[in-house]
Amino acid sequence: MSKRDYYEVLGVERSVTEVELKKSFRRLAMKYHPDRNPDDPHAQEKFKEAKEAYEVLADAQKRAMYDQHGHAAFEGGMGGRGGAGFGDMGDIFGDIFGDIFGGGRGRPRRGADLRYIMELDLEEAVFGIERTIEIPTQVNCHHCNGSGSADGKTVTCKTCHGHGRVRMQNGIFSIQQACPHCGGSGQAIEKPCRHCHGEGRLEETRKLSVRIPAGVDTGDRIRLAGQGEAGPAGAESGDLYVEVRVREHAIFQRDGNDLYCEVPIRFSQAALGAELAVPTLEGEVPITIPPETQTGQQFRLRGRGVKSVRSGRHGDLICRVVVETPVRLTKEQRELLEQLEASFVEGDAEKHMPRAKTWVDGVKQFWSRVTS
Repeated sequence: MSKRDYYEVLGVERSVTEVELKKSFRRLAMKYHPDRNPDDPHAQEKFKEAKEAYEVLADAQKRAMYDQHGHAAFEGGMGGRGGAGFGDMGDIFGDIFGDIFGGGRGRPRRGADLRYIMELDLEEAVFGIERTIEIPTQVNCHHCNGSGSADGKTVTCKTCHGHGRVRMQNGIFSIQQACPHCGGSGQAIEKPCRHCHGEGRLEETRKLSVRIPAGVDTGDRIRLAGQGEAGPAGAESGDLYVEVRVREHAIFQRDGNDLYCEVPIRFSQAALGAELAVPTLEGEVPITIPPETQTGQQFRLRGRGVKSVRSGRHGDLICRVVVETPVRLTKEQRELLEQLEASFVEGDAEKHMPRAKTWVDGVKQFWSRVTS
């Protein structure tokens, strides 16, 4: 089986620069590396093919020979030693897999980010609140100032000789990873702090005052920079994310910046009309219920919703009318209702109940279709 063109293997043009060539190989190496595809022989073959192509094209002399003679340039001993070599390949693999194997190029690891769930009542979310919370976390050791050293001194790591990285040989692959002895810092501690045992951090419950801005809603997050876990050996701390969850409310349901509420009314009020007072975030306001109002009819109060935490605009309050059937009637009330009902039967009931007439007509059409 003939070999594919090396430029085609790496997915580049023949005029590709050294930087673009390396970038293309890193992408393919990340995709097909055997450590990431242990059960896929096809991926391993792809990786070997890309590695072979890169070793040739990354060397100026070999690339010139390949451009002139193709694969024949390296058959029968034409090609010499050289190429990208394990040094360059190790750098590439270190860039790709540095985080997997415990860190990058000697940079100290940042502390972990933390998440805190804060439950709020609707009023607290709408108007904002300042609350003190307690966070169990890791903080810099006060005794060694986060260095982990009892005397504040460090020495050059004897394992990596201060580079923060070591090279691991695994068969044909040479991979760079953070030094396991110093964690990538390049410095080691001879006298560990007895309080934090050289870690530079201690477990502690911290109290923080958090200001929740007005208008937040469930799912909103507030970032407190540097309030997460302290980094090892005095490295940068992570962040704290306070995530908001708003409890259900007895009166209002929230949808974005709009509020919804149900307003129960008597059927006499629905029939004759009425003036009602409804609750809002700023207090009660009057609304007019017009005569012949039906259940489900909505009344929108502009600007009576929630003020947006982002735009500052107010949403609306939407009141949905629910006509409530009266219960525990007195004898007199029952007699009055019976008289009202009799008046519908004796007169033309359909003109007083248009929805009922529409429903009856729909039922008749349904049975007509079914039985025809």
